[in-house]
Amino acid sequence: MSLNRPILIATRGSALALAQSRQVQYRLQAAFPGERFELEVIRTTGDALQTSALADTGTPLPKGLFTKELELALLEGRADLAVHSLKDLPTELPEGLTLGAICLRADVREVLLYRDVVRVVAEKNPVADWTPGSKERSGFGPGLSLEDLPEGAVVATSSTRRSALVKALRPDVSVVPIRGNVGTRLSKLLQDDGIDATLLAAAGLTRLGFDLSPKGALRADYRLSPAQRGLFDPPPEGILGTILEPEEFLPAVGQGAVALEIRTGDSEIGSRIKILNHFNTQQAVLAERSFLRGMGGGCQSPIAGYARVVGHQLQLRVAVFRDGVGRYEEDKAPVRDAERLGSRLAERLLAVARS
Repeated sequence: MSLNRPILIATRGSALALAQSRQVQYRLQAAFPGERFELEVIRTTGDALQTSALADTGTPLPKGLFTKELELALLEGRADLAVHSLKDLPTELPEGLTLGAICLRADVREVLLYRDVVRVVAEKNPVADWTPGSKERSGFGPGLSLEDLPEGAVVATSSTRRSALVKALRPDVSVVPIRGNVGTRLSKLLQDDGIDATLLAAAGLTRLGFDLSPKGALRADYRLSPAQRGLFDPPPEGILGTILEPEEFLPAVGQGAVALEIRTGDSEIGSRIKILNHFNTQQAVLAERSFLRGMGGGCQSPIAGYARVVGHQLQLRVAVFRDGVGRYEEDKAPVRDAERLGSRLAERLLAVARS
């Protein structure tokens, strides 16, 4: 039976949050044409801090700052479900709330983004003998890898995990903070002489209607219809990207997954959103979040983990970074033993840390 009222979907107001929330809205509307699903945009503390002076200090934002206002709206009945990027969601949820569904996971990989040397040279006279840290903007050709970055190059990220991974792989590279939404970060990359590259999630770029050309140029996704492209701002010209595989650059726990949070015991909403739940994704992120919980970390901890279903087995690879060194573990288990698998790997790494 219809609820005879709009079903309110709480979301942050960033372009990325709205893009993934609209996908949830469209899928629910298609599945339940007799219902009305509406977005309720809520500004979070994390959104405010990203635009404040704190954004320039490099101080990690505490966990939960991008989720707690949405959760309060659920608890107070001002929304019926909340859409989160799962990697932003703390492993411990407030009392009275639960995860009602985990959507099919998108691309978990990272993208190394940098200025196109052709574009840079076209805009000004070629820079002779450029060195990292110089005030003149640099550029690189297609296919740049972390290994290819010159000594002393500057990578911008405010993720403690990304920073730790970069430093572990390239201790000679500098890491500086960068905040803001995806568009802001891309603009800073183009305009800031002190930044050579940055890292963003492939899933986020895809949800914003971007993709990489065969030569690595960041562009509007050619697979989208003109109407779909009209929903997004095009990416700035002059940026190239290189995909980093999970084997090289381990993603964040929950990366690429979208979570739908609801009130505990709300069977009316729970029965509707369960059609969006993807079992294999759910089990994979359960293992990852169990590991993160076991390590006592949050989304800002230098911890990485990626699980995937292979046949009837769930394979999990994790890492924790301390003092510039990455300690890795991996194991597998039956798909339904996801949480036990994650906690087992946490116990192993904690034992190594104590020894």
